[in-house]
Amino acid sequence: MSAEPPTASACWYLYLLECRNGSFYAGISTDVAARFQAHLAGKGARYTRANPPVKVLAMRAYPDRAAASKAEWALKRQPRARKLAWLQAP
Repeated sequence: MSAEPPTASACWYLYLLECRNGSFYAGISTDVAARFQAHLAGKGARYTRANPPVKVLAMRAYPDRAAASKAEWALKRQPRARKLAWLQAP
């Protein structure tokens, strides 16, 4: 097995969107720009069809889908103040 880090295309990203109503939406994707466009086109998550996103606030890379999903699960359970703190963290 190789000890090389995953390539950029193999990375999964946890991203946080700001929606038109001021709420946040967290999701995961290998291509955040394409996923954001899907949300804008109404082809994303049910939540973003009802609450269209206005911008990507932040994204973080993870080595695989499992790690990104675990981080997404944890972030979605945080209150707004902790999500804002997540934005500020390096």
